[in-house]
Amino acid sequence: MSDADKSTRATPTAVKAPAAARPDDDAPPEELGRTTIGEGVVTKVAGLAAREVQGVHDLGGGTARAVSSVTQKVGLGDAFNQGVSVESGVKEAAVDLTLVIDYGESIPRVATAVRNQVIKRVEFITGLTVIEVNITVNDLYFPGDDESDEAARVA
Repeated sequence: MSDADKSTRATPTAVKAPAAARPDDDAPPEELGRTTIGEGVVTKVAGLAAREVQGVHDLGGGTARAVSSVTQKVGLGDAFNQGVSVESGVKEAAVDLTLVIDYGESIPRVATAVRNQVIKRVEFITGLTVIEVNITVNDLYFPGDDESDEAARVA
């Protein structure tokens, strides 16, 4: 092939598409769009976190637990929401919990552990700052309590 043939011959060239306009990696998240976290999400995270603590038998008051048991059996209830109330905003959340503690556990120790676990999980998973975790202990669980409830329903 002569030099003249080489110069007139078309050679394919790669056409680079223009780079998409991307914000800087250091751009604050609010400049990239908005993320909204529903209170239901925070409620589930808080409920699961509380249940992770040794000494927590259940969440919710006696009536709430009874109603929840029935609604869950027919597919309407969600155990993660039971005994948990949340108020959340754009940057902060407040959590109220109602607990049933296993008999023999130190209530102050369990309450402190639950408070710390809920704060840790909610802040890590959602990015919200937890400003308070209020805890109400409304019952103690004694081993065998479930059996007596079952026997009363059968009788």
